[in-house]
Amino acid sequence: MTGARVTAAGWGWRHAGRSRPAVSGLDLDIQPGERVLVLGPSGAGKSTLMHALAGVLGDDEDGDETGDLRIDGERPSRARGRVGLVLQDPDSQVVLARVGDDVAFGCENLAVPRAEIWPRVTEALAAVGLDLPLRHPTSALSGGQKQRLALAGVLAMRPGLVLLDEPTANLDPDGVVEVRDAVLRSVQASGATLIVIEHRVAVWEHVVDRVIVLDPAGGILADGPTERVLSAEGERLAAAGVWIPRYPPARPHRVPSAGGAGRELLLEAERLAVGRVPFARKQAVVVADGLDLQVRAGEATAISGPNGTGKSTLALTLAGLLTPAGGRLSAEDQLAAGLAAAPHRWRSRDLLERIGTVFQDPEHQFLAGTVREELAVGPRALGLAAAAQAERVDGLLHRLRLEHLADANPFTLSGGEKRRLSVATVLATRPRLLVLDEPTFGQDSRTWAELVRLLAELLDTGTAVVAVTHDADFVSALADSRLVLAAGEGQHPARPAAGSIRTTRPPQKQPS
Repeated sequence: MTGARVTAAGWGWRHAGRSRPAVSGLDLDIQPGERVLVLGPSGAGKSTLMHALAGVLGDDEDGDETGDLRIDGERPSRARGRVGLVLQDPDSQVVLARVGDDVAFGCENLAVPRAEIWPRVTEALAAVGLDLPLRHPTSALSGGQKQRLALAGVLAMRPGLVLLDEPTANLDPDGVVEVRDAVLRSVQASGATLIVIEHRVAVWEHVVDRVIVLDPAGGILADGPTERVLSAEGERLAAAGVWIPRYPPARPHRVPSAGGAGRELLLEAERLAVGRVPFARKQAVVVADGLDLQVRAGEATAISGPNGTGKSTLALTLAGLLTPAGGRLSAEDQLAAGLAAAPHRWRSRDLLERIGTVFQDPEHQFLAGTVREELAVGPRALGLAAAAQAERVDGLLHRLRLEHLADANPFTLSGGEKRRLSVATVLATRPRLLVLDEPTFGQDSRTWAELVRLLAELLDTGTAVVAVTHDADFVSALADSRLVLAAGEGQHPARPAAGSIRTTRPPQKQPS
């Protein structure tokens, strides 16, 4: 199989209900077998372009198209068998209940002979480092494991055009390299064309041939060989919000707290076990246990570790959204304010001003039809007056660069915009503790800096932050302490067990 050629002539797309196009005036010619990194500020239309190339953007009811977009001279909707797409959202890509069946799904739809499918499945799972039985339930996978699963499904199809939309955003550092190298081996062997969207340039800059930078105002900001674009255009692109390693964003200056001295204890875990109840199971499956943790006012705790070690499950448990599978989790009076000590026993109304949670998947917490209405949900539930609601909403729209999207449907935003909105909805109720799962996912350098600066201000006023993150820059900029979940010996029914977590010294803060 040869690589696919991609061409665009004045191409653009405006989503239904939006006044401005997501992409406009795009001219492209990508040759078969090229490896291309697509960059651009948040909201520049990168994901829209990928969806269009995959033939899944929609029809006339979903938006208005201008110009021409082709794959090997065909409309993308007629070239779907030639294209494999890995999306930003891991959950949206899982189709079947078992790992092996899910990877085989694309091959089956392409009518690959049965005798050839299962060797491809095994090979693809090994390539992406997903070492699980073929019968393993997909409902038991972490976000990072689901991302590997989706990539395995694409590699097994052996397409002529591989499209990756933030493929490493939910992966631990070792997984990033492993998945990137798996992709490179696959496209080298097949001759496929590769187009990657990735905010963090350093992962891909030395392995791609070309960089294309989309302009939010339409057209292209820069296009050319990787080294030339990043060197000659680096300063200009960084000013536009593109992550350029030579021009890192400014960080807020924070003074690390001295071991919790003088800080109020809000939440404490002792030998805590956390787990989930998978589909069709009655008993919780523990994914991490023996956890000791203290959360104090004005301090940020970063939780990291390999994919599948229970980071997101721990976050949901600390937030009172999952029942502990063992051990003790207790809120102190400063946080509980007269309620029971166990956060999972609190009503949702009680959580609003105490613990705010940002899920790994932003769409799981959207309730309203517009961005402005979404931000008003929490303040309205708290019974705030209309003027106070508007003040909070308008302030967050401005701080997180969402003003121009105030009347847009949250589900039509880009991945980075959805993440900022999900964070903003939690900030709107001003809780004492923020539990954030990958809060900087999909952010360009400008929006990353603004989000980190806002969280730093909240920390300085006494808000506590617990963040699940693989973002080393975020940890360095904000974290007072770090918890690293170690890979255990696999999942097991709920029971007390030895600890699988270790603590490290707080990272050194650097002034901006």
